[in-house]
Amino acid sequence: MVDYSVWDHIEVSDDEDDTHPNIDTASLFRWRHQARVERMEQFDKEKEDLEKGATECKKKLAECQKKLKELEVQDKAKSDAEKLKKEVEQLKKEEKNWYKKQDELKKKEKTMPWNVDTLSKEGFSKSVFNVKPETNEETEEQKEQKHKTFVEKNLKQLKHFGMLHRWDDSQKYLSDNPHLVCEETANYLVIWCIDLEVEEKHALMEQVAHQTIVMQFILELAKSLKVDPRACFRQFFTKIKTADQQYMDAFNDELEAFKGRVRERAKVRIEKALKEYEEEERKKRLGPGGLDPVEVYETLPPELQKCFDSKDIQMLQDTISKMDPNEARFYMKQCIDSGLWVPNAKGDAPDPESADTEPVYEEAKSESTEQSATS
Repeated sequence: MVDYSVWDHIEVSDDEDDTHPNIDTASLFRWRHQARVERMEQFDKEKEDLEKGATECKKKLAECQKKLKELEVQDKAKSDAEKLKKEVEQLKKEEKNWYKKQDELKKKEKTMPWNVDTLSKEGFSKSVFNVKPETNEETEEQKEQKHKTFVEKNLKQLKHFGMLHRWDDSQKYLSDNPHLVCEETANYLVIWCIDLEVEEKHALMEQVAHQTIVMQFILELAKSLKVDPRACFRQFFTKIKTADQQYMDAFNDELEAFKGRVRERAKVRIEKALKEYEEEERKKRLGPGGLDPVEVYETLPPELQKCFDSKDIQMLQDTISKMDPNEARFYMKQCIDSGLWVPNAKGDAPDPESADTEPVYEEAKSESTEQSATS
């Protein structure tokens, strides 16, 4: 007689049951499948651990028996032999326990329900002709060029979709333009959101962010169902318009998180732009010696700063005449290299680095009124 009892409990499919309309069916089936896969993996791991433990125990038993035989042949100390005998007995008991656990696991395996992964095994392999070859993964340059071409071709339509408000309008527009249901659209909308936030167009950014999450949810749904996004975007709008609270909460949580990321990214971009601007302005200010006049000014003693603030040459000459010659020479060179102090056009101003000239503070006394100080 044939024993048909093995067919009493079979998990043929993870998606064979009807579900309530408000339940995220795709997620439920995915969770079922994941739970079954995890149970199978746990069972395989338990089986592997048992086999490994039994093998190690058998190996240790063989080594102990070998050592015991060597001691008996060599007529070594009886204490060592007794110790090994006890160890052999213990290992034999452990070996029996391992075999017992393996038998129990085999019985458990026979009572486990069959499912779509265990009902059949590959019997033989065969060659198939006219198989579509696997496409090579795109390089970053290829992806960038693909995105650029897509945006240039569909810019007007992308902007129109990004500013839609109602679910029905979005669904109808994607039905009329199914080529927009793709990764390139989602990527463009993300970049547009950051641009709008940088331009401080906050309300428009939030609207485009909403449409960005719409597209991202459609793409995620397509991944979970393993279908083309163009084939399931209507399913997304059907689900979202049923006002399932759990699904709507997930959508709104992701939307708020996305807007937060956009604000952070825009802040970083603004800070970077300010730093670049400040660096450009600093380079424009550099004097003939490559020093920044603003930085040099901040390092000057207060009495010298006062001279440049008032643009009083006589006050400058009087101030440096009272300073230590080396200190005066250092500060005057800093001022000339940064452009704070501009010698006269005739070139008769002293060179602060020249050893043959008088100290700068002395030369400054005889500077003509044609010399000027700039702030």
